[in-house]
Amino acid sequence: MIITELLKRIPILEIHGDDTREISELVFDSRKITENSLYVAVRGTVADGHSYIASSVEKGAKAVVCEELPETLNDDVTYIRVKDSSKALGHLASNFYGNPSQTLKLIGVTGTNGKTSVSTLLFDVFKNLGYDSALLSTVEIRIGEKIIPATHTTPDVITINKILAQAVEEGCEFAFMEVSSHGIAQNRIEGLHFKVAGFTNLTHDHLDYHKTFDEYLKTKKRFFDELEDTAVAITNVDDKNGMVMLQNTKAAKKSYALKTMADYHGKSLEIDFNGMLLNFNGKEFWTTLTGRFNVYNLLLVFGIAAELGFEQDEILQAISKLKRVSGRFETFKSDGGIFFIVDYAHTPDALENILDSINDIRTKNERLITVFGCGGDRDNSKRPEMGNIATKKSTLAIITSDNPRTEDPAQIIKDIEAGVEPQNFSKYTSIPDRKEAIKMAIRFAEPKDIVLVAGKGHETYQDINGVKHHFDDKETINELWKLMSK
Repeated sequence: MIITELLKRIPILEIHGDDTREISELVFDSRKITENSLYVAVRGTVADGHSYIASSVEKGAKAVVCEELPETLNDDVTYIRVKDSSKALGHLASNFYGNPSQTLKLIGVTGTNGKTSVSTLLFDVFKNLGYDSALLSTVEIRIGEKIIPATHTTPDVITINKILAQAVEEGCEFAFMEVSSHGIAQNRIEGLHFKVAGFTNLTHDHLDYHKTFDEYLKTKKRFFDELEDTAVAITNVDDKNGMVMLQNTKAAKKSYALKTMADYHGKSLEIDFNGMLLNFNGKEFWTTLTGRFNVYNLLLVFGIAAELGFEQDEILQAISKLKRVSGRFETFKSDGGIFFIVDYAHTPDALENILDSINDIRTKNERLITVFGCGGDRDNSKRPEMGNIATKKSTLAIITSDNPRTEDPAQIIKDIEAGVEPQNFSKYTSIPDRKEAIKMAIRFAEPKDIVLVAGKGHETYQDINGVKHHFDDKETINELWKLMSK
């Protein structure tokens, strides 16, 4: 593509060199430079891309986008100076791949909890409605039936546009995307055109990155602030920060709720481990998904699909065919009568939601045994809060390792234990080895008891000192049960 075509809609401060050169590829990682590529010098948290301009030119870059021009300019290279390289990268990527987010109907979902579930459920609902779509989530990236491994909550903006362009090529009409706070803060969604943006909730998370809750909130809000007036923003008004998201948006404003008046209103009529009977906007239907949090997830799915022009009855019919998202309130019963639940809950709010949902359903004759931990190298202020929630709402809590990463698992456990209130000291134990912790839960459980293994959900690894060891909660439960029931 010619440089002038790439620069459409990007404010340029100055250009040095030939702007009619043909560019073969966009690159912001100097190690990936190829002949005739355009290198974008982005200032990162660890390294400044401007330090690699000279080496990128040596490797074959024929154009450079930067905020600061190098002292020596190469006559065979075009230099483009912009105010913000990171933001310019998004528009460059969109232009390079033919602005696929304008061709597709792109839907973004953000919030602390529920992003993955809602995005995946939307993908599945639209499949049930007869549409091939694209999905960009933490768990997987999909284009129709094709699965691409996911590596980040929100991939880099070049990768996003490349995936969306493939989706257009394959005939997809819709794309559903999980939008993380990291992705918003790092301009990974810059230049994308969203048709609908959904907000789930906002609770304590990622404060290791955003430092304060206010900063975290402002980052989420920025997603809605930057929507175009052709978009629709739909928010959860039961969440105290729900309306904050819509304060400055140019998009059409819509709401959903269980407790207050809203454009899309829902209530649960019956709920058990097998599913729920729900009522959305006066229409009753059954779903095999369960848990109070899933009522919110499904209501947002319902609202988004309705805003995209589908009839409410056909949406509910498609929702009623849904299966549970991998690692999200996945349930299975052992032949010994013990009920197992595997869930990704790894924040205080998510853990409380899952425990409340289980306690809403159980008759209290069954005991609830919770196995959980907290990730290392992440916000440690949520650890004591999770210790308090788990011990308060379970019959027995077994504190163990999650992904300790480079931290000492024993220290993480001590941080969790610090939140346990004195009256609950007898309701917990600590076992650093996750497999041994699950084994103890199975040994302690009796027929009809419920064992919740929380924190890792769909993950099939445990990150210890930078090495990912194979570990799958569901696989471990099944393996241990077979061994221990012989």
